[in-house]
Amino acid sequence: MKILANDGLNQAGVDALQQNGFEVITDKVSQDNLINYINENNVTVLLVRSATQVTKEVIDSCSSIKIIGRGGVGMDNIEVEYAKSKGIFVINTPAASSGSVAELVFSHLFSGVRFLQDSNRKMPVSGNTEFAKLKKAYEKGIELRGKTIGIVGIGRIGQEVAKIAFGLGMNVKAADAFIENVEIKLDFPNNQSVSIPVKTEPLENVLNESDFVTLHVPAQKGGALLGKEEFAKMKDGVAVVNCARGGVIDEVALIEALNSGKVAFAGLDVFVNEPTPSSEILSHPKISLTPHIGAATEEAQERIGTELAAQITSIFQNA
Repeated sequence: MKILANDGLNQAGVDALQQNGFEVITDKVSQDNLINYINENNVTVLLVRSATQVTKEVIDSCSSIKIIGRGGVGMDNIEVEYAKSKGIFVINTPAASSGSVAELVFSHLFSGVRFLQDSNRKMPVSGNTEFAKLKKAYEKGIELRGKTIGIVGIGRIGQEVAKIAFGLGMNVKAADAFIENVEIKLDFPNNQSVSIPVKTEPLENVLNESDFVTLHVPAQKGGALLGKEEFAKMKDGVAVVNCARGGVIDEVALIEALNSGKVAFAGLDVFVNEPTPSSEILSHPKISLTPHIGAATEEAQERIGTELAAQITSIFQNA
């Protein structure tokens, strides 16, 4: 049986699948040629990440597909319910990349509070001629310790964010439409651990009272979760991070809030027009930028690969 890992697959996952008798193809097939390629090669399993769109047309046109797998969490690029209605298994790896995404959130936060996104642009250009001026410009950094972080969406990734926040000595507030209470377990060396309860609150409370707001929700069908009205409810000088999905933040409203000083800085890993974010977003000195790499660590990709391999093998063994 052939597996097309169209957006790539970690070698550990490839090895695990091959050991179980699968042929793994890691060619990158364009969206326009995807249907023809699947049919010509009689592909049984289609694995994707966020780049490939598994549309109703793909599902209807490719009768050989038995499993669609998403390496990661969000499956808004897959017609999940439609695929299931056609008898296709749809799988993902919701826990594999949570820690990696959470660490990227704090990469953006540390960058913003110490102006690294701007400093790294200007130091190579004028660090040897305007050193004292740049030092003056970046001397008003702040610490994360003691500040309040608002986590919007306290699922697996949100909980990993909370763990790091507690470890840094931050206050944690959370909003979630589906979760009322969670226990955040912090593990330490020598088998020591501590659990901290978090009770979720209305979104408005979290926006009003947080120094930093980070989003961990799926793509919103009704438009952006954070727009002009929501920014107005936040503290002056708040910072926001989006490592969830493009479109969760209204980017026009974000630019306005940054320019007015309402928002001190933003960290963005995802964008409205991926893979072509707006030039205004990309050039803004108060935005820390990464190209959708939340799950792109070696450790997370190895976990994703082996978890997908285990699920695929189990499905066919039990068929």
